[in-house]
Amino acid sequence: QVQMVESGGGLVQAGGSLRLSCAASGRTFSRYAVGWFRQAPGKEREFVAAISGSGGSIFYADSVKGRFTISRDNAKNTVYLQTNSLKPEDTAVYYCGATPSGASYYSNYYGLGSYDYWGQGTQVTVSS
Repeated sequence: QVQMVESGGGLVQAGGSLRLSCAASGRTFSRYAVGWFRQAPGKEREFVAAISGSGGSIFYADSVKGRFTISRDNAKNTVYLQTNSLKPEDTAVYYCGATPSGASYYSNYYGLGSYDYWGQGTQVTVSS
């Protein structure tokens, strides 16, 4: 069992930055891939970024490529999402999910169903 807790959200002006954190419980965190997703009001939850257990494989949605950076510190059981050049359309609740790393993960890292454990989310609001 892995428990996930997101933090770092807030209100920021367009062009600003936030660093989101996803802290996980468990002694084998390095065995878990982690994905960040977001859900805006009235919309489905969508993929943002993902990182493998070792940190050696990283993926981004086209909408955030070049602006967001995902990273992890396995010694701290934490995954980060650095969000830069924020736009009003980035406004959403941001969630992190975790799943044991495996060969099948890489074919569907962007799918909600690939993740077994989820946090409660952190709100990001970008004003224009």
